[in-house]
Amino acid sequence: MPRTVTHGAITDVPGIRVGHAQRIGGGWLTGVSVVVPPAGTIGSVDVRGGGPGTHETDALDPTTLVPTVDAVVLTGGSAYGLAAAGGVQRWCEENGRGFPVPGGVVPIVPAAAIFDLGRGGDFTARPDADLGYEAALAAASSTEGADVVRGNVGAGTGAAIGAGRFKGGLGTSSIRLTGENRHIVVGALAVVNAAGLPWQPGTPAPAAGEGLNTTLVVVATNARLTVAEAKRTSTAAHAGMARALNPVHTMADGDTIFTLATGTGALVVNPDVPIGDMIELQSAAAEAVRLAVGDGIAHAAAVTTPVRTWLPFPGPQESI
Repeated sequence: MPRTVTHGAITDVPGIRVGHAQRIGGGWLTGVSVVVPPAGTIGSVDVRGGGPGTHETDALDPTTLVPTVDAVVLTGGSAYGLAAAGGVQRWCEENGRGFPVPGGVVPIVPAAAIFDLGRGGDFTARPDADLGYEAALAAASSTEGADVVRGNVGAGTGAAIGAGRFKGGLGTSSIRLTGENRHIVVGALAVVNAAGLPWQPGTPAPAAGEGLNTTLVVVATNARLTVAEAKRTSTAAHAGMARALNPVHTMADGDTIFTLATGTGALVVNPDVPIGDMIELQSAAAEAVRLAVGDGIAHAAAVTTPVRTWLPFPGPQESI
């Protein structure tokens, strides 16, 4: 069971809420996790894997019309599971969240999926709009600042690592900046379904297995960022994934990092080091990702399905 001390949670960022929904048994081993930020939160994304399954990521480019994000969906079910975003959009619309247009709103709900098809025994048992709605409702119903359930939950329910050899899961972390920026918090939520294993010097990367993988991350901060700064933060945060796993960003992975910035706290700029504040924030984002990935692996529990049994990664605590 858990082999590491937790390092905070993405919900340490004020206003960030997380909800999970999953199905286990009867052919099912999959789920959905939803991050719901405060209204007006801006967002962007950086996709590094060669086999991504994504929805609405183009809308997060700094050159596009709408800078805000209403929710982020992490889901199982590969491309089929992206249907879960429709349920989250439905919840957003019911609650008046979205880009105003004549007659109503259009919720901006980007999503990304891991490959877990068939791991519960039934290839057709995958997330749909109803499961997405259930996860969004769980996020909205949670208490602000509540801890995040980790391990075999939400989008981490059917996750595996080491090209399918060991059980993966969902993890989270947070880091507070220092000095005059100690009011700034950076958190991460990771769904670890990687081709790789926890990085250890001198250990070769796994080269064979199921070959269909992905690690998904949401980074969140209360700092005030532009969309371009959020995108650059996603880019920098991928360094944390690379520190945690070997290999990463392969053609068989869909590795993706979203960044959300609620904008309630301004970064204090040191005139002697004009970009030092942003460098510290982006460094913290990378470290938060590293910790969240390790947290997801450490909290993964054994699972037996009609397909096979997945055991937790047996490595020592310090490796994750």
